[in-house]
Amino acid sequence: MNFLSKLLRYGSIAAAIFGLVAIILVSRTQAERQMPPAGDPPVSPPAKPYPQAVAATGILEALSENVAIGVPLSGLVSEVTVKVNDVVKKDQVLFKLDHRDLQADFLSTQAQQEIHRAQITVNQAQLAKLQSQLARLTAVTDTRAVSQDDLENRQQDVLVAQAQLTAARAQLTASEISLQRITLLIERLTIRAPRDGSIIQVNVRAGEFAATSPKNPAILLGDTEKLQVRADIDEQNAARIRQGQPAYGYLKGDPKITFPLTFIRIEPYVIPKTSLTGASTERVDTRVLQVIYSLTRPTDPPLYVGQQVDVFIEAPDRIKTP
Repeated sequence: MNFLSKLLRYGSIAAAIFGLVAIILVSRTQAERQMPPAGDPPVSPPAKPYPQAVAATGILEALSENVAIGVPLSGLVSEVTVKVNDVVKKDQVLFKLDHRDLQADFLSTQAQQEIHRAQITVNQAQLAKLQSQLARLTAVTDTRAVSQDDLENRQQDVLVAQAQLTAARAQLTASEISLQRITLLIERLTIRAPRDGSIIQVNVRAGEFAATSPKNPAILLGDTEKLQVRADIDEQNAARIRQGQPAYGYLKGDPKITFPLTFIRIEPYVIPKTSLTGASTERVDTRVLQVIYSLTRPTDPPLYVGQQVDVFIEAPDRIKTP
């Protein structure tokens, strides 16, 4: 009896150990099937062009930066007059917002303006009548024929008529200014190009609703004939960056395509990193110093605004303290 109980006890322990080992072996085999062994990268990373360099990721932009065209107020888009790749001049119409409500106010103010003009004519006639009556009374030389009260009343009537005429003219002026105001508001709903450039992106269509703070700008404008690179330098390497340091750019995905960069400026404000890749190892709390470089756009291969490039900036190593 004791033998059987011991056999069952040790047999169950051995079976549990065997089951655990089998589970581990099966899990490891399955993981090896799902994750093939790491191999060489499909594209070799670019080699550093300088013995001492700072590496950064850059974004291609239009020279003088991209211009995100917005709207002065939310409204319905009635017409879009440009398309992607169009070359536009300063003050050229890009798109229009619906202004029928302002047009209705314009017509109403015009009608009020005609009423004010008619009122001026009435007040002028009334004033001329009262002035004529006052002139006849003042022409009487016999003081006994005209009482002093009648004379003073006529004088006061003339003054009141003059004030009414002045008020009517002021109302006419106000209506004219109101028309000018409505005209300016209507003109403001015609969105024009702030400077020369090319249309990079169009995010509005006729019939769509344009908001003052959209997720994407209504139209993206820039000078695509000349490009610049906005390089993000990790704040840990920011102390190595100086004015005028030379740099080279490499196109993402093809390190053979390289181009020299010309220093423009350093943005003197360290900002949170925004060019996130989504990698699980990425630090979202990283802050970067942005350095702007210009480049001559090559004819082949074509470069596009928004592309990522690898940037290497010639910079000495940090000074090591003993």
